[in-house]
Amino acid sequence: MLGQLPILSAITFLPALGSVAVLLLCALMRDEDRAVADRNAKGIALFVTLVVFIFSIILLAAFDRHNADFQFVENVPWLPQLGINYKLGVDGLSVLFVVLTAFLMPICVLSSWNLDRRVADYMAAFLLLETLIIGVFCALDMILFYIFFEGSLIPMFLIIGVWGGQNRIYAAFKFFLYTFLGSVLMLAVMIVMYAQAGTTDIEALLATEFAPDLQIWLWLAFFASFAVKMPMWPVHTWLPDAHVQAPTAGSVILAGILLKLGGYGFLRFSIPMFPHASDYFAPMVFALSIIAIVVTSVIAFRQTDIKKLIAYSSVAHMGLVTMGIFTMTDVGMQGAIFQMISHGIISGALFLCVGVIYDRFHTREIAFYGGLVHRMPVFAALFGLFAMANVGLPGTSGFIGEIMTMTGAFQVDPRIAAGAALGVIFSAVYMLTAYRKVVFGKITNRRLETATDLNAREWINLGVLSAPVLYFGFFSTPITDTTRASVDNLISHYQSSLPVKAELPAETAPTEHVAP
Repeated sequence: MLGQLPILSAITFLPALGSVAVLLLCALMRDEDRAVADRNAKGIALFVTLVVFIFSIILLAAFDRHNADFQFVENVPWLPQLGINYKLGVDGLSVLFVVLTAFLMPICVLSSWNLDRRVADYMAAFLLLETLIIGVFCALDMILFYIFFEGSLIPMFLIIGVWGGQNRIYAAFKFFLYTFLGSVLMLAVMIVMYAQAGTTDIEALLATEFAPDLQIWLWLAFFASFAVKMPMWPVHTWLPDAHVQAPTAGSVILAGILLKLGGYGFLRFSIPMFPHASDYFAPMVFALSIIAIVVTSVIAFRQTDIKKLIAYSSVAHMGLVTMGIFTMTDVGMQGAIFQMISHGIISGALFLCVGVIYDRFHTREIAFYGGLVHRMPVFAALFGLFAMANVGLPGTSGFIGEIMTMTGAFQVDPRIAAGAALGVIFSAVYMLTAYRKVVFGKITNRRLETATDLNAREWINLGVLSAPVLYFGFFSTPITDTTRASVDNLISHYQSSLPVKAELPAETAPTEHVAP
């Protein structure tokens, strides 16, 4: 029954309609009480995002986990002269990211409840961003994917540039230019793919065999876009600036969702469409992943701004993701997807924790704090949970993703897993050191004497995020069962596309000499 309804279109475009409603409300109440208009804008945004989340849960409940094909497909001619359709669908590689996006958006709205500057524009930007992100995960036409993929830059650029910190303009333009320039190459090769295959349909392109030599160039162009989006070392430098300058909700959605677009792109395009090139470049990806895990962990340890520390931590964790994806193993790929889901929740929670203390004291300097456990015990407990999850403590979702990706890497080459393990050790050092400095010890700063613990809204946000961190730390099968069929299908397609390596002939057994 649900398959006959356009539920993906509803989930995708309902936030955009909400964005229009918020802006219209702002225009109609231009001369009315501004406080009332702002409160109504927040209410509409929260209501719309909650409805979208409910729809996403219905979608997940109706999703057939044993079916590797695309489900809930909507296919309508869009530009028939060019063979471009409006086509949406989800499979095990994408459906969880739709749910994750819908889950984080109401939290972003709640975390922005104290905003008092251009509130309607802010809420409209977040609602539009939700439409564009969900569209990326649902699009089954290459051009439609590109429109959503690039379109997501615009509201995020505005969120950083208008509501960000002191250096917000620099950070916003750096974010935009890095990600946009990488994506230009992707558009160019999409045109080449269209010329080769005669279609922009992703399902048809997955069944198309491109020449191995051509795959090299196609893969590199897609890699330029997805690597920046992750971001991978050394094209990661835009991320710390963007995180530090972005408002709290902007950092939550940036780390929680936008970084995952690159990993999703590798799974949807790079590996299944260009298997020869993926096999050829896998050692390079492993090298870049290990460098990212180790180097950015060391850099994170040297940070004095706690928000920048968490930003560098995100780069290191995305290194685990790319490593797991390119192991081309079942456990590695499933671990990479699990890690992306888990990191989306944990990193979002950590940025919210930073937002809690920043709202009170307007500084992110680690040296300013100390002894918060005496004034904010509940905050200290929840912050400790998310810090432990970030370093992969057993019993949290962070452990499952890390152990699965490293297991997949070990199956390929134990040296890769050893390099990743070194980075995990470093992550424990910088994260727990920062937590100790902020939370424990005596209060030496008199300003901290006035600190108050979490209010009801902050309680809801952090409490809701703590639930999946603990649940998936003990029960990982709801995620792995959802992704298994699609991952198995992806690996099977990848392996069948590679040339079969000739086996060495077995030594001929010595012929027994029979006397005449």
